Order: sequence, then C-alpha cells, then structure tokens
Amino acid sequence: MTSWLNLEGKTAIITGGASGIGKAIAQAYLDNGANAIVCDINKKEPEFDIKKSSGKLSYFTIDITDKKSIEDMVSATKKTFGSINILVNNAGINIPGLLIDYRSGGNSPMYEITESIFDKIININLKGLFFCSQIVGREFVKSKKGIIINISSESGLEGSEGQSIYAATKNAVNSLTRSWAKELGRMGVRVIAVAPGILEATGLRTPEYETALAYTRGITVVQLRDGYRRTSTTPLGRCGKLSEVADLVCYLSSNRASYIHGVTYNIAGGKTRG
Repeated sequence: MTSWLNLEGKTAIITGGASGIGKAIAQAYLDNGANAIVCDINKKEPEFDIKKSSGKLSYFTIDITDKKSIEDMVSATKKTFGSINILVNNAGINIPGLLIDYRSGGNSPMYEITESIFDKIININLKGLFFCSQIVGREFVKSKKGIIINISSESGLEGSEGQSIYAATKNAVNSLTRSWAKELGRMGVRVIAVAPGILEATGLRTPEYETALAYTRGITVVQLRDGYRRTSTTPLGRCGKLSEVADLVCYLSSNRASYIHGVTYNIAGGKTRG
C-alpha cells in the first residue's frame, strides 16, 4: 500500500542537501519512501534518520559550478537507480554587503559588495542552478516527465537590505522558473519555485554572517537576533520550520500537484511588504 503522496521509489536529487533546508527536504523524501540523492560541496556526509520504510540515500560531493561534477553525479545516479524523477535546486550562498558602505564614515569600507562577492553569489545561485537544471532537464525531456523545484526566497519577492545581490539572484530564480515552465511544460516537465521567509535558525546562520548583516542594517547582532525572535513583520507571529518547507516540496513533487506549474510558492507566514 502506498502513501497519499505516492513518492515511494521516486528518485530526487537535492543540491545543497547537507544542511539547512536541503537536509530537511532530503529527510522528508526519505521519510516518504523516495530515494534521496544528496549533493553538497561539503565533503563530510551528514547523518540522516533511516527507517525500514525509508528510501535509499546516496551522497555526492560536487561543485554545482562545475558541469563535469554534475554530469558524473547524474551518470552514477542513473546507474544505481535507473532514472531520475525530481531535481531540487537548493544550493545557494548569501554574503551580506552594501552597494555603498556609507556606514564606514568615509574610511575603508568594511562590508561593501566587491566584484569577487558579486561573481561568487551569481555563479552559485544562478549559474549552478542553470547547470543542474540543464543537465538533469535533458534526462526529463528524454523521458517526457520530471519535476524541477527551485528554492527561491521571500527576499527575492520583497528585496532585502544588506542582501541585494542574493535577493536579485532569487528574483532571477523566480523568472527562470516561469520561463522554463513555458518551455518544458509541453515536454511533460513541471517547473516550480518555493520562496521561504524567515525560518528557524540553522548552522548556516553563522556569527560572521550575523555580524555582517547587522552592520549593513545599522544595528547590533543582539538586535538582529531579537528581530528574528519577534517576527513582528510576520502575521503568523513565528519563524517557519524547515519541516514545513520540506512538506511543501514533497507535496509539489507528487502527482497530487500535477497541475501546479510555473509559479513561485511564498511560504513566509503571510509576510509581505504591506
């Protein structure tokens, strides 16, 4: 007997799956009987809760800006599991910085966007997503079925002080989602984006990241953390759970969502600019 989502035996590739949202998504696939192909630049394989009813797990250390490493992963996945059903483009990077570091008082800028920062964010958040989508998408087009789920961000819809390049890439992800949906829908391939808002803390919210973001906003790290806890801009009055994002992704991966295509789902507790 299969479950309501009927994901048993499906094979999903999750980039950036070693931590945070990606790991939660991979665990949710496993819990629903799907095979999780977890890809990350981190060489250390994370621990997952594997039960008797879980799908199978494979871990690959890859650089999504390197096409060869993606192609090798896809080839190995096909050899082991026969086919690929789902791609979740979750891998991404965020480096806070101001366009003009006016907070430095005319001294050497501390947190100003440089060309190297710009290139790094663009390469991972957009070029890497493009490489993965094209390489895996070719497999989907051959079989005339498949699902691409792009992890965007609420900041891509609203903008974000001190995170302009990151927000710009996530808005671009929304646009790519809509465009690719128009191109691939006739080939039986669905393309969807998910845009999380403020989520519970993970290991990715490092002291270095918080220090930089607080600086760009002219507040202290303590004030920044208080803002996360108060969530005064979120009508539901709390941070989102990683599991809630993972649950949405699993639903969108299922045939229950077979007519959902070319849209971005904002999962942010009602947070908007209003």
